[in-house]
Amino acid sequence: MTLIRWSPLTEFAHRQKEIDRMCNCFHNDTLAEDVAKTLLPAVDIVERENDFNIRVELPGVDKKDVKITVQNDVLTIKGEKKQEDEKKSDNYYQVERCYGTFQRSFTLPTSVASDKIDASYNNGVLTVSIPKLEEAKPKEIEVKVK
Repeated sequence: MTLIRWSPLTEFAHRQKEIDRMCNCFHNDTLAEDVAKTLLPAVDIVERENDFNIRVELPGVDKKDVKITVQNDVLTIKGEKKQEDEKKSDNYYQVERCYGTFQRSFTLPTSVASDKIDASYNNGVLTVSIPKLEEAKPKEIEVKVK
């Protein structure tokens, strides 16, 4: 009898392939491709002492095609990445870049000044700065020794 070393990672990869195979039976290829090509920009959200900072990666998106709104304590970033004009002389073998409209929404905490939100766009990165209200900023209290 031959002993085979058990590897949990190999077992996991094998099970994942089985699950993927079973799920693919229920979806046609065009649906799977459409889902894979959904434009969903990557976002970083950072809390700093005086504000919240949201950075959104939007490579290839013109700043005039981006709209930021705040309504009912929800910040919404909408936009569109437009496809370049295809040249009839070019032979496309594969297109992986996503085009179309996108939207990301974030619920704002009540501790921010939503009327003072500032946004800038540089090198394909949208930066939205959301200042905190004065009462929400951390305060340092000096402890006196008696």
